[in-house]
Amino acid sequence: MQLRDLEPRKVWEQFEAVTRIPRPSKKEEHIIEFLIDFAKRNSLEWQSDKIGNVVIRKPATAGYEDHETVILQSHMDMVCEKNSDVDFDFETEPIRAVVDGEWVRAEGTTLGADCGIGMAAAMALLLDDEAEHGPIEALFTVDEETGLTGAFNLGEGMLTGKYLLNLDSEDEGEIFIGCAGGVDTLATFGVEYEPAPKGYAFYRFDVSDLKGGHSGDDINKGRANSNKIAARLLLMAQNDYEGRLSYFDGGNLRNAIPREAYAVVGVPSKMKEKFEKSAKQFCEDVKEEFRLTEPDMRLTLSDMPMVEEVVDMAAQCNLLAALVGVPNGVLAMSAAIPTLVETSTNLASVKFSGKQKVVVTTSQRSSVESAKEYAKMAVESVFLLAGAEVEHSDGYPGWAPNTDSHLLKVTVDSYKNLFGVEPKVKAVHAGLECGLFLEKYPHLEMVSFGPTLRGVHSPDERLEISTVDKFWRLVKEVVKSI
Repeated sequence: MQLRDLEPRKVWEQFEAVTRIPRPSKKEEHIIEFLIDFAKRNSLEWQSDKIGNVVIRKPATAGYEDHETVILQSHMDMVCEKNSDVDFDFETEPIRAVVDGEWVRAEGTTLGADCGIGMAAAMALLLDDEAEHGPIEALFTVDEETGLTGAFNLGEGMLTGKYLLNLDSEDEGEIFIGCAGGVDTLATFGVEYEPAPKGYAFYRFDVSDLKGGHSGDDINKGRANSNKIAARLLLMAQNDYEGRLSYFDGGNLRNAIPREAYAVVGVPSKMKEKFEKSAKQFCEDVKEEFRLTEPDMRLTLSDMPMVEEVVDMAAQCNLLAALVGVPNGVLAMSAAIPTLVETSTNLASVKFSGKQKVVVTTSQRSSVESAKEYAKMAVESVFLLAGAEVEHSDGYPGWAPNTDSHLLKVTVDSYKNLFGVEPKVKAVHAGLECGLFLEKYPHLEMVSFGPTLRGVHSPDERLEISTVDKFWRLVKEVVKSI
């Protein structure tokens, strides 16, 4: 079965079209051109700002001219993650989306339903001549995934509406009215290289087949962090077996729990047998530690030829101590909403950059601004003690819940009228663009909802087919009822 054969056909046709367009974060030129061409072909008013955000407008249907303008908002970029054994170029190739039972997924890569399915719903409504609604503004922002650049730099006059539907949530039946703020922390370690010591045996240690996932939505699920696991083995090798580090590479994206990492490490040949025994025991212990949350984890120690260089010992000690010691995971749960993560941090990536430096990227989130700052300080302190240079991103604000919102009441009532049950009203630990929109347009009332997605920000990303119809019906009902 093809995507275009699924129902509601209007939405799936647009989603299939979106999956054909390359749209990595910060490289959205093809999807921007696609959206503008979409507007022109369908005689719709459109506007673009300097950063690349696009808004497409559709007038009210007959009898709804006096209704408030509703903004349908989604981001046009996607997280580009693939399995290590998959050959795929996100800058040139269309996503290979397939129907797999009750789900749609991609072959070995992220699907891009985050937020491609939100884009598709907005585009479908722009095309739907049968839907009833007041004036519509469909806003498509750039670079949500790696910096919220589009929301930060939203041009003046792009929005005129009072109500905004953010179509970037991942749990059907749940309506979100708040989100965490966040900030990234980058630590740069200066390193020198020296000739590899003679009489050493070298190994490649691989961590793979972890679940990974969204560093906001999935941070409380007890999943393993590949960078942490690799660092633990490397520190054991250093402390117990005179281990020397030659290379480390793990993770890719600031907002994804890292799924894979590998390192090259050597130990004196005379300690080879004891080290291999200890490494085997370490792997067994870690698999047992995560047996319930990471059943497919693979930890592999492989012999390697002699390498030419290793990291100088002082830099190695500092780097490994920092990677093992830096906080990772949930730091605090919300006292107001017991099931909500309040504060967290993610050790996102470790990259050897040329011959002189190693760059470590972490991401902190919190729904409490002071707690976000404290998490940033804690991470910074570990890296400073280890001799790294530390810098922070500008960060982005959280979105404080407004339980008295008229839009929230309309959305909840619409859901109950359509499906006979009351939706859950929640806040989310993930970051959304809503807080930034509120800074520029303080009058906005906002809610966020979407169909059910799982495995977001990983090659396991999948979209539950049956929930897309409910998502689509709710979008139409809210824009009609407001």
